[in-house]
Amino acid sequence: MLRRVPAILATSALALGAMGATAPAASAKPAGEDSLAALLTSDGNKFDKNNKDFDILTEAALAVIGAKPDSPVALLADGSKRLTAFAPTDEAFRQLAKDLSGKTIKSEKKVFDALVELAGVDTIETVLLYHVVPGATLTSSKVLKSNGAKLTTAQGGKVTVKVKTKPRVSITLKDGDPNDRDPKVVLKALDLNKGNKQIAHGIDRVLRPIDL
Repeated sequence: MLRRVPAILATSALALGAMGATAPAASAKPAGEDSLAALLTSDGNKFDKNNKDFDILTEAALAVIGAKPDSPVALLADGSKRLTAFAPTDEAFRQLAKDLSGKTIKSEKKVFDALVELAGVDTIETVLLYHVVPGATLTSSKVLKSNGAKLTTAQGGKVTVKVKTKPRVSITLKDGDPNDRDPKVVLKALDLNKGNKQIAHGIDRVLRPIDL
């Protein structure tokens, strides 16, 4: 049931049409409307051994929508709504599970199961929404020019962008947890779904809206 993401999310998104209505001025070339949900599920949506992709993120979104069909997480399936998502890799979720449980978990499915058990669907929903900036398509070129910017997320909290260009380019996102290492943008996973209103950038840790 949880793997029926396109139909479940698309139906839920219709009820959330009013959200994310504020969009920047149109660019010279109209942006496409392929959704991030379609991108995330395009590989068959299966747990695997590739810790650099986004299987756990996809399953987390599915779990939220399965339990809460009206969740704003459904906006990820409505490609007409502008948004930017910072997408934690599978390794990022594995690190979160280790921090919460004190155990190293190798299997992606077991990481996912552990997070659901430890955090619950409501908390997972809150964390996912903290990774989404609604109403704006922030390409990597814009992010690189946003040093010091405070981004307001769909969860309501803010994420601060820190950009360094020397000795090499790095983009750090300062979250609501002051004790753990802040996530960095994965430079090899920039501009996922490029050319569309919904865009994502991979990150190497899970953003935390509170001190965990």
